[in-house]
Amino acid sequence: MDSQKSSFSSKVKLLAKELMPPLIWKALKKLNSSEQYGFFGDYASWDAALENSDGYDATLILDKVKESMLKVKNGEAVYARDSFILEKKEYSFPILTILLKIIYENSGRLNVLDFGGALGCHYYQYRDFLFNLNLKELKWNVVEQKNFVECGQTFFENEELKFYFDIDTCLKQEKPNVILLSGVIQCLEKPYEFIETLINKHKFSYILIDRLALINGYDDRLTIQKIPPEIYNASYPSWFFSEAKFLDYFQEKYDLIFEFQGDDKVNILSEFKGFIFKKKNEN
Repeated sequence: MDSQKSSFSSKVKLLAKELMPPLIWKALKKLNSSEQYGFFGDYASWDAALENSDGYDATLILDKVKESMLKVKNGEAVYARDSFILEKKEYSFPILTILLKIIYENSGRLNVLDFGGALGCHYYQYRDFLFNLNLKELKWNVVEQKNFVECGQTFFENEELKFYFDIDTCLKQEKPNVILLSGVIQCLEKPYEFIETLINKHKFSYILIDRLALINGYDDRLTIQKIPPEIYNASYPSWFFSEAKFLDYFQEKYDLIFEFQGDDKVNILSEFKGFIFKKKNEN
């Protein structure tokens, strides 16, 4: 076992890549001078924001994501993100590093629950790196909206990649040692209830949070995000969190072992960050 861990440790050093910003935020950065697209408002309730937006389950979003991801699956494109075909892959170096650490700690096994992972974009993003490790086991489980899950099960599932309607259903079949939450918590109606469930009920060994929208102060802000038409025509509610308030939820049962700055820039005063939490040892 020691020799296996040593082998994985050596490979970790060889697989480091620099973090590149997501394409969707590149598009928004170019449009920062425009008053038409970006994040707007400060809504008192989710219902109020939802009434002024198109929502997350728009058929158009699924159709565009499906089209681009099928090209990736079939080898017609290198990578796709947010429905865009990219000429080269974009990696999150901190997320990649912690996945490799988890593989090392589990002697070549990785079982991920990817909450809000669309049609497997993160699986296709990292699988080439992970494949080079000759893993003993790789399982990537995506939990998504109903229409995405049905599409994923029909067109994208394989022995490694599976799709589930909710976390509980996934946990009945799999035992993931890490949950990945990339750009998704701010899209939930009740994000803090979700976090409390993760911490107190599911108790994942690692919680990886990427592309989290943050603002100063101790008050959260609920906005509507309006997407540029070259991505897709849609708008939906989106939270910006108080960093101090957000981190308070984890401190009792999880250690914050690393945080990192994102390159995302939008039209309101904010920053995007990532956090890596590890469950504390229970006595």
